Amino acid sequence: MERIAKKINAFYYLVYTATILSTVVGYTLTLNTDRAIAPQSPLGITLSSILIIYILISIPGSLAAFFRYTKKISKLEDKNIKLKKYENAAIARLLAVGSALVASVIIFFFLRNESIIYCAGISAIALFFCKPNVTKIANELDIEE
Repeated sequence: MERIAKKINAFYYLVYTATILSTVVGYTLTLNTDRAIAPQSPLGITLSSILIIYILISIPGSLAAFFRYTKKISKLEDKNIKLKKYENAAIARLLAVGSALVASVIIFFFLRNESIIYCAGISAIALFFCKPNVTKIANELDIEE
């Protein structure tokens, strides 16, 4: 079980690394140039709307779907199958929430809109709830440590 927690944890920190990398790249790309998109332009409104709708759907949806799925797989008998399915579901949840965080950071540098910072903050907080550990995995799967 510790091996599964380490794999999921590595992916968890990979999402944060991608966020930091996208921050650095976005900052350097828009540092000296005027590549910003006007937030009230049709493109700016479309980008921010797509991002906000994605966050509104992906974060609660992935957290709820993961919760229901772990309840379902906790009833399986084979511990190895439980852990493998849990690993795949946890990585899918991290992808859904983490892509919202990375997209928020990237879109912020092109729109320079304060509301996009809030989207990134919401995604980062949601990602915090996805942080794996052995105790949490054991509790969610009803496995004795």
